[in-house]
Amino acid sequence: RQCLAMDLRMLSRELSLYLEHQVRVGFFGSGVGLSLILGFSVAYACYYLSSIAKKPQLVTGGESFSRFLQDHCPVVTETYYPTVWCWEGRGQTLLRPFITSKPPVQYRNELIKTADGGQISLDWFDNDNSTCYMDASTRPTILLLPGLTGTSKESYILHMIHLSEELGYRCVVFNNRGVAGENLLTPRTYCCANTEDLETVIHHVHSLYSSAPFLAAGVSMGGMLLLNYLGKIGSKTPLMAAATFSVGWNTFACSESLEKPLNWLLFNYYLTTCLQSSVNKHRHMFVKQVDMDHVMKAKSIREFDKRFTSVMFGYQTIDDYYTDASPSPRLKSVGIPVLCLNSVDDVFSPSHAIPIETAKQNPNVALVLTSYGGHIGFLEGIWPRQSTYMDRVFKQFVQAMVEHGHELS
Repeated sequence: RQCLAMDLRMLSRELSLYLEHQVRVGFFGSGVGLSLILGFSVAYACYYLSSIAKKPQLVTGGESFSRFLQDHCPVVTETYYPTVWCWEGRGQTLLRPFITSKPPVQYRNELIKTADGGQISLDWFDNDNSTCYMDASTRPTILLLPGLTGTSKESYILHMIHLSEELGYRCVVFNNRGVAGENLLTPRTYCCANTEDLETVIHHVHSLYSSAPFLAAGVSMGGMLLLNYLGKIGSKTPLMAAATFSVGWNTFACSESLEKPLNWLLFNYYLTTCLQSSVNKHRHMFVKQVDMDHVMKAKSIREFDKRFTSVMFGYQTIDDYYTDASPSPRLKSVGIPVLCLNSVDDVFSPSHAIPIETAKQNPNVALVLTSYGGHIGFLEGIWPRQSTYMDRVFKQFVQAMVEHGHELS
């Protein structure tokens, strides 16, 4: 056995030396290999610069909002350079949670009561060390709404808080019922069509800091919820502005896209298991309303929504729920400045369902549409750990609204 091991080591070493010699002499030494590599690099660079790196499409319903963004949020008019080795939508979507950093954030948790006897978990970042806004009563406040099964621990939320900290702002994260470790006190969870919990949170936060500029940012389902709220309430909101990222505009189209075989395999099934896990923790609360065994056998988000969400919120059919959950029809009624960032290669939000014509009819709405970026991806740079294009849009927009929002009045 020792002789065999020694022979294998010698063979391995000789093979390595041979290959090293062949690569050095036969490949680079002849110049052919170097020419191939250089040629490929030039061709790829040309393709990337001509077809991948593009300026986003800016769609606004009014010239004043467009001019405001060009002046104070120039990132929406600049070329977006997706990560050169990972620009495709699915790749960006899958990579972001693993590659982006998670800045440390110390939260202060608050549980608030709801009218139906339930409770909502809010995670506050007070930013008491702010040097720009030392008076807490007037410190700008950003309400953050995570995605479908997201919480205050998501990397994109932590990045928004880190950027807000740099600006001197305070943040509060609205965790949907039952997802952040708190107990469910009533047999009710959440959905993006029902805005009652969001209205409760907005009223609560505004009552605490009524003199502070108040903005909101929603990601994915959080953005859908935010837009549905704004579409219902119009201008009668204490929010001065809002931003959304990777919103699903038409729930039917989103579902259809996510049910394509590859998308189901990569995203749909996993998210369905996350939803099942989040409700199964509180299984005892739902047994009188829902057939939980049937819910736990769902293989897609649509099946989960049909068996659980639509039943929970009293819809007759899944189609009734999906119609009510889609923000697109309500966009025309939004009464405050809203910036919506989407990528047209986002499989969660198909480009054909983005309400471009509706946005053109509302002077308060701006759509920023990138060619690439995926779903909450928007990675850029060689090694996109610290910042994304989405982060830069968020920071510039909230700062623009806090410091120059009066120009839109």
